[in-house]
Order: sequence, then structure tokens, then C-alpha cells
Amino acid sequence: MVDTLAPRAVIGVMTPAMNTVVQPELELLRPAGVTNQMQRFRLGGDDVSDDLNDEAEKLLDCVPKAIAIGLTTDAGPGGPPKLASKCQRLEKEISLPVFNASSADYAALQALGAKRIAVVTPFNAEVDQVVKANTEAAGFEVVTIKGTEAPSLPAICETSLDDIRAVFAEVAKSDCDAILQVGTALPVVAILQELEDTHGKTIVACNAAVYWQCLRGVGITDPIPGYGRLLAEF
Repeated sequence: MVDTLAPRAVIGVMTPAMNTVVQPELELLRPAGVTNQMQRFRLGGDDVSDDLNDEAEKLLDCVPKAIAIGLTTDAGPGGPPKLASKCQRLEKEISLPVFNASSADYAALQALGAKRIAVVTPFNAEVDQVVKANTEAAGFEVVTIKGTEAPSLPAICETSLDDIRAVFAEVAKSDCDAILQVGTALPVVAILQELEDTHGKTIVACNAAVYWQCLRGVGITDPIPGYGRLLAEF
């Protein structure tokens, strides 16, 4: 027997409890025959989250093919490797593929053949330097970086689309191969195609990247047009 609404796959989606952006953005990208089933967790502790594994176990009742974690940890020193390690341990515990947005960003840039990267963040200039260091540690050259300077994590979800457009316009002036957007609470997916068309630059938006990697990881290769080159062509 297969799930009536999800004959191809149930995708488990996890996001920090305060994040109101991941769920609607991934719904925009959902191909036919796939459903996304949500679970939330709290950030904190020395290991990214103290309750991530417990919350993931609850998703197993939905029988997902994989779990996509809508979180980037680029704002903390060594954050992406910490998140990757956390996800690897979770994979072993639940015997399912687990994807995260930081690792997916890097995989997407590699798939696109992008080396020189402009970066958009929701952070201030000080935190942007940490993001820059993490991106360069992953093997990319950051030619410019700019944030929307949200005053708090919850406020990232409240960033206006015009403010987001302005930051993309600024970094798009650089000689970059692609633009990377980190921070899964920053609402970019709905205007992703618009931004690519306006600036003539390929954009890796973190929420699109983690869903792309998750779908491809479970064998769903449908082109998803209207949300940027990554989902449409790779």
C-alpha cells in the first residue's frame, strides 16, 4: 500500500520552532505525488539542538523516505561541520537519509560549477565575517557578502521582500559565478526566479537547495520550473 496523497514520497521536513518560512517555501516546490510532513525543534546546546533527534523520531510515524532539515548554521564558527556531524549521527539512529541546508548549499554550488561566490545573509557585518569564513572553509571564494541586518532571529522572518531585493541587487554587481543565500528564515524562494532573471546570476537559496538535494537523494528528478536554475536544470 502507498500513501494516497504521496504515492511517490513522503518527505519529513524539520525546522527551528521560530521559523515560519521553511514550511511555506518548501510547499511551493513540492512536485506531484509528494507531500511534506513537518516537525519542529528548538535550537541550543553544544550540539546544535537538544531535541532534534527526539522530534525526528516522531516523524518516523509518517514513514518518510528522507528528512530535510531547514537550518543553516553558517553564522557560528565551524557551524556547518557541526550540523553535518549531527545529521550523520541522526541518520544512523533513524536509518533514513537526512539532509541539511548548509551542506545542501555547498552541494548545489558544486553541481553548478560555481567557485567565486557572492553571499546574501540575514545578519550584520560582524556575523557575515563568520559566514564568509565558513563558506571559504568549504572551498569557495567569497567575493562579496552582505546581510539584511535583521535585529534578531525571529525578525528574520519579517524581512520585507524589497529589503531582500536590495541586498541581492548589491551583491549581484560583483564578478561572481553564483549568489548563495543562507539563513532559512529569510523568505527568498517566492522571488527566486525574479531575482535570477533581473540580475542574470544563478542563485542558490538555502531552502531550495535542501529540498533539491533531498528530492534528488530519494530519486525524484522532476524539473521544478519557476524557482531558479538549480531546481529547473539539475
